[in-house]
Amino acid sequence: MHTAWTLDDIDWRRFDASAVDADTLAAVKTAALVEFNSRDYVDYLDRVFADDPTTREQIAQWGVEEQQHGEVLGRWAELADPSFDFGAAIARFRDGYRIHPDATASVRGSQSGEMIARCIVECGTSSFYCSLRDGVGEPVLRQIADLIARDEFHHYRLFHAAYQRYAPRDRLSLLKRLRIAIGRVAEADDDELAFAHWSANIAPTGRAYDRAECFRAQQQLALRHYRRDHIRRAVHMISRAIGLNPGGPLVRMASSLTWHLMRRRGAAA
Repeated sequence: MHTAWTLDDIDWRRFDASAVDADTLAAVKTAALVEFNSRDYVDYLDRVFADDPTTREQIAQWGVEEQQHGEVLGRWAELADPSFDFGAAIARFRDGYRIHPDATASVRGSQSGEMIARCIVECGTSSFYCSLRDGVGEPVLRQIADLIARDEFHHYRLFHAAYQRYAPRDRLSLLKRLRIAIGRVAEADDDELAFAHWSANIAPTGRAYDRAECFRAQQQLALRHYRRDHIRRAVHMISRAIGLNPGGPLVRMASSLTWHLMRRRGAAA
């Protein structure tokens, strides 16, 4: 059962500045911007699902919870680094990045395809926050990461249930579902994460935006706490989203390959 929470549920008194490291702080600043910017996704998804009031209501609530994730991460980052201005960072990010501003239908080609893509995103975010929860020493961030990870898993289940409602109508082949999943994973290389990293961490220094440099830095920071089990769980969630057997040999092989690729990417970033 999903349990709602607010910033007042965070035990801020336990904050331990001595347990904050610069790399984790930078990763959290970036995540705060991406999470808080959910309203752009809500606007886009509201257009995609204009004919389905139930899904639109669920998306609206999802957006509220995602924005809260940004708020709590931003507050923690300002506590860990009093020079960090979350509001100014958000303004820079939103000034330079927009999510499908002109789309009136799903960029995935169908509503069920859109829900597969949303599941893929939630796989990534839930695994990221699980890795933070299990890898950092600062107690308040551990609590925050645990709460957000639970939310993201709930969102995954929400979007997967919606996909199952649309699937009989859209009848996407396994190949099509796989292409959507791979395509959405590949979009991690686009400007969103790189520009969020620049907006939160680099722009205050006066350095210009370099997409490739910022993406490499963001990847190194985001992947540093991952363990093999985090990858295994994410791959299993992705397999369920596209209709593969999570316990099958193909998924086991994909999990092992993904683990090695992510370790290489984190080391090379």
